[in-house]
Amino acid sequence: MPRVFEQRTLAQEVTFDGIGLHSGAETRLKLVPAPADSGVTFIRTDLDPPVRIPLCLENRREHPRRTAIAVGEAEVHTVEHLTAVLHVLGIQNLEIEINGPELPGLDGSSIQYLEAIQKAGVAGQGTRARTLTVKDAVAVQSDAASVVALPGDDKLSISYTLFYEALGLTQYLTLEINEETFKNELAPARTFCLEREALELQKRGLGAGANTQNTLVIRDDGSVVDNELRYPDEFVRHKMLDLLGDLFLLRANLTGHFIAHRSGHSLNAELASKLVQTYAKEREVEDILISAHRGLDIRQLQKLLPHRYPFLLIDRILEIENDTRAVGIKNVTYNEEFFQGHFPGQPVMPGVLQIEAMAQLGGALLLRNIDNIDKLAYLLSLDNVKFRRTVVPGDQLILEAELKKMRSRTGQVQAKASVDGNVVAEATIRFMIVDAY
Repeated sequence: MPRVFEQRTLAQEVTFDGIGLHSGAETRLKLVPAPADSGVTFIRTDLDPPVRIPLCLENRREHPRRTAIAVGEAEVHTVEHLTAVLHVLGIQNLEIEINGPELPGLDGSSIQYLEAIQKAGVAGQGTRARTLTVKDAVAVQSDAASVVALPGDDKLSISYTLFYEALGLTQYLTLEINEETFKNELAPARTFCLEREALELQKRGLGAGANTQNTLVIRDDGSVVDNELRYPDEFVRHKMLDLLGDLFLLRANLTGHFIAHRSGHSLNAELASKLVQTYAKEREVEDILISAHRGLDIRQLQKLLPHRYPFLLIDRILEIENDTRAVGIKNVTYNEEFFQGHFPGQPVMPGVLQIEAMAQLGGALLLRNIDNIDKLAYLLSLDNVKFRRTVVPGDQLILEAELKKMRSRTGQVQAKASVDGNVVAEATIRFMIVDAY
């Protein structure tokens, strides 16, 4: 069963001041806690009126050597060092006020962002967070560069190979990513460029805020100008940091093994786009599961259950609590087809359909697991079935299902149906989880 993450935000505000590495603009950045389900949003406070730029793949804007997002003409550049931190800490809800076009570069790494956010504290929000679990290989390639996403045994890990043929420089590292390894192994790694590239970058208007203290400048012999390495392989570590920041555009807690060879921001974003396409249905269902605590309407239910008219017997799920209990409703009207032949002179809802309504709610509860997408919940057995009173047109069935046992291929649910606070039917229902064909 895949891990279920909780949405998080900051416990209190955090402020940063500094110069953008590319623009050279002095900016102030303020991170503000945000409510559950709101996402990460940048706010350009220097514009009139202020412009809100949600962090998402759709808002990515292509620029060389950095990750930028934009809405219309309003852009925010070099977000990857901060988003890498948000990714690892699982912060999915945040408002980020910025009074300029680019985030402060600080020392060229993520460590100052990480330490300040850890000091401020991270707050859980009691709501399921978005996840994406890689189940099958997804790959992108451009010339000699490539990135591959593979299943990751319920964890996130990265393997990266950096290669500069002209310098004879090759670095390789593989890490399981968690808060500790990120802080100790990746967050302090600084951005870099080749000495032979530096002048050309400045001619193109890049690196206006860069210096040898916030950007490692690599000589032809592999040494750095006016600085010392924090790690012998600091360059590959920063590339891994960038990849984490770029993948946060997916707005999800990732599980998988990502293998990169000479990749950069554009190819990282291309992989993210392909993951969105490959797991479109999973992401759609994940969004439904996230909103389940607020209830699911009939359109969302149709994405979880295979049943259709006239046999979809739930009108709405009111809530799914902690993925172990669900509450739904079935409005019983005189227009139900079964009343035409079932005691037509004195219409009574068939008991087997009451059981079916409870079973559909139980099936939706079992299929909440992202591993069970594209699967079906078939009835396996019914035990302790009891009918306590008749159900007639005008009644509203309140359906409840509580998960008792869950295994890889079977599940057991205790279910009941009530009208006006009185139990009308109950049963212990066992299901077989099977692949949909």
